[in-house]
Amino acid sequence: MRKKVLVVGAGASGILSAILCARKGAKVEVYEQNTKIAKKILVSGNGRCNISNRQLSSSDYFSHNPSFVNFALQSFSFDKFEKFCNEIGLFLNVLDDGRAYPLSNEAKSVVKIFEDYAKGLGVIFHTDTHITDIKKLMKDSDAVIIATGSRAGEHLGGNSNGEEFAKEFGHTILPSYPSLVQLHLNSQIVKKMSGVKLSAEVTLILNGVKDISVIGDVLFTNYGVSGFAILDISQAVSSALIGYQAVDISINLLPAFNMQKLAQHISKIAQNMPTLTILDILVGIIPIKVANGVLEELNIANTIKDKEIHIKLAKRIANLILNWKFEVFDTHGFRHAEVSGGGIDTSEIDETTMMSKKTKNLYFVGEVLDVLGRRGGYNFAFAWSSAYLAAKNIIH
Repeated sequence: MRKKVLVVGAGASGILSAILCARKGAKVEVYEQNTKIAKKILVSGNGRCNISNRQLSSSDYFSHNPSFVNFALQSFSFDKFEKFCNEIGLFLNVLDDGRAYPLSNEAKSVVKIFEDYAKGLGVIFHTDTHITDIKKLMKDSDAVIIATGSRAGEHLGGNSNGEEFAKEFGHTILPSYPSLVQLHLNSQIVKKMSGVKLSAEVTLILNGVKDISVIGDVLFTNYGVSGFAILDISQAVSSALIGYQAVDISINLLPAFNMQKLAQHISKIAQNMPTLTILDILVGIIPIKVANGVLEELNIANTIKDKEIHIKLAKRIANLILNWKFEVFDTHGFRHAEVSGGGIDTSEIDETTMMSKKTKNLYFVGEVLDVLGRRGGYNFAFAWSSAYLAAKNIIH
């Protein structure tokens, strides 16, 4: 007799596990609370879908049990995933840094190919269907796969349903927190710089001690900061905030300069061009909104010029430009987060099958677990690989 497999959640891990089970003859039904499937895939990578990464290791993941991902990533490696994609007509473009995108450069094409292929195998999708009784599903099937994701992207359907299901079977839930998310800063001046985007070095400071530094885009906003450099440190920030640590960031607006070089530049221009104001000098090296912000932070009039711009003043300005410290008091929340940390304790999940150690034939895959990847396709990679292990065990 054909096995009956029920999947809760039609995101990346849910769709792939459904496909792989159906491929081996299982009767598969997928329940999705949204009116359409794969909403998070559609918006990923700004609509381009950074679908995986060629360079995968446990060091790319955050978890209370970091080695948990190893077996999955080795069992369904990037090469195996790429082969699968090629088989169903989805070709990938792999960049030099390892990030992989669909050759079409469209997330829509990923969803369409996966959905069409799944339906061609007989997978039945029940959209607009909110599951509340997980134990009934268990009775009505040979296996249930929970692929509900996390609270991240609440406007796209992100929720904690999977965690609630897990609790019913006695699983431990580790506190969740938003990641790959923007940060809120305790600064009125930041609001005045809203809309400015530049390449900067951002250093995270936890309880007064420097932690990590990254270089990348920083976008000033009405609430604080966004951009790739901010997203890259957001896991550590969010984790520290829920642990009630003091969190600050230092932004170096001009990583190519050192303090002495920058101070001398400011002083020299002031001497050589005495008609220029300090604002005129600064807008030659940083955006005008940021220049005004720097001067306001230091309580320096933007109209001073010539001999008023002495070397001591130039050093004060240079020091702030290269080391502008802000207090972080919050993140932009689950609604705006791409992923989240925390979730079901992986020590209670079989890492070789993704099956619950507490309940036979109940599987948990993807982001519902306490596995969080870095930016760059790593979260998708775990979604695919965990789905593969669950399906393989069900249909073996």
